[in-house]
Amino acid sequence: MAATERARIGDLVNRLKKMQMQNAVYTAFIGLVAAAMLSACTRPPKLYEVDGFAEGTTYHITWWSAKHVDPDAVSQEMQRALNEIDKEISSYRNDSILQGFNHSRSTAWQSLPASTIKLLEIAKPIYRDSNGCYDPTVGPLFDLWGFRNDKFHVPTARQIAAVKKAIGFDHILIDAAHDKVRKTLPQLDIDLSSVGEGYTIWRLSRILEHYGVHNYIVEFGGDMLVMGHKPGPQKWRIAIARPTPGKLAAQDVITVNDENGVSINTSGTYRRFFDASGKAYSHILDPRTGRPVTHNLVSATVIDNDPRVGDAWATAMLCMGRKEGDTVAQSAGIKVYFIQDENGKLVGSESPALKNSKAVTINGAE
Repeated sequence: MAATERARIGDLVNRLKKMQMQNAVYTAFIGLVAAAMLSACTRPPKLYEVDGFAEGTTYHITWWSAKHVDPDAVSQEMQRALNEIDKEISSYRNDSILQGFNHSRSTAWQSLPASTIKLLEIAKPIYRDSNGCYDPTVGPLFDLWGFRNDKFHVPTARQIAAVKKAIGFDHILIDAAHDKVRKTLPQLDIDLSSVGEGYTIWRLSRILEHYGVHNYIVEFGGDMLVMGHKPGPQKWRIAIARPTPGKLAAQDVITVNDENGVSINTSGTYRRFFDASGKAYSHILDPRTGRPVTHNLVSATVIDNDPRVGDAWATAMLCMGRKEGDTVAQSAGIKVYFIQDENGKLVGSESPALKNSKAVTINGAE
């Protein structure tokens, strides 16, 4: 074979070897890219958390999204919403819009924000169905008993009777079409603290939904709205606090099955109380008697899909007690988890609507 031919063949062999090496490198590169993509696909999305203090309580928000969402933008918009809510319905700020209505002694129609009107509309049927046990005009009774300024005392029967004449949600008239409200008693005040946490949760959840976030827990003051599921996916699990004065511990655990949104609102006598002459007085006042409740229901948790509704009903249930509350819950189809103190033992029970619901599962704490 001629030298020229041998050189040509050798060059061809070298080129083939080079191509084989390039193919091997390319194949390895493709493998690395595929592995990276697979890792990215299987890695759970990051959980974002927002914590803070507002309206006299704490809040904690946990959320995640499969698509990119700017967490700073979400946090900033939430802070703006919290400022707006405080300005709108705060009972502690003399310059809030609601306090402006309360300070007025006019019985003429007055304008209020549409969102406040909506809260009053939510409250009306609950006031009616709870036989007046839920009453957003109960504020003067809280003042009388000293719950607002922490100067607790037991008022006289005459003092209670006088204040009762100045309250009653039936003295509030609503014109929702024109965002107006009037009171038929000049001295009547509206206190929306019993639905304020639920309203705040609802507002903050709307912000997450606006950004396309559908998996979250918005917790405010112990109440919350739970949507979607954990990354994985795993179901969200929530602990119900044990109604023990001075400390909080898990009494039962709620597993949220309904990913379309479940609100969990709890009202309990353990949240605030005072002792006088050896007797404990709950901060839950019955507007019908003007006095703190005396039944053995220490906690009521309402499961709903609207935290504003659930918040109001939780207060109503704790006011009514287990017996009356269960009757109302059956009639209105309300999902309630009651905890009673039976001779020092905490006993939980479910309303028929909750027993038959698949939205949540309640189990004893581990």
